[in-house]
Amino acid sequence: MKLLYITLLSLTIFSCKNQGEMNAEGVTQETVDSMKIAIEKQKVIDSMQIEMNNAKAEKEVIVVNQPATTTTTTTVTEKKKMSGAVKGALIGAGVGAVTGAVISDKKGEGAIIGGLAGAGVGAGTGAIIEGSKK
Repeated sequence: MKLLYITLLSLTIFSCKNQGEMNAEGVTQETVDSMKIAIEKQKVIDSMQIEMNNAKAEKEVIVVNQPATTTTTTTVTEKKKMSGAVKGALIGAGVGAVTGAVISDKKGEGAIIGGLAGAGVGAGTGAIIEGSKK
């Protein structure tokens, strides 16, 4: 019986021991690899943020040359924002489709009906909210 306890105790101690190979600094290779992956991901994120900032800073320049005069017009193009009705319709359609699918016995039919009803209610609500803000 004592032999069994000693065997189990020794197996427990050896199985809990860190089996990863350590390099000269005492760091496992898995840790080094995961850090390299994290650094690469951060580089991609940083490059995407730089590109987004460059896209925002772009300006459209129109130069019109006439024989007698030179006119330079600079226009800045901005993205049009979604109206409140469109936002409301999108949100309502999503919520309505999920709710319809959950409630109905026929999942596809319930999602379609719920999506249409939610889009209608959401568009109306969004238009009312947008109108009250103005």
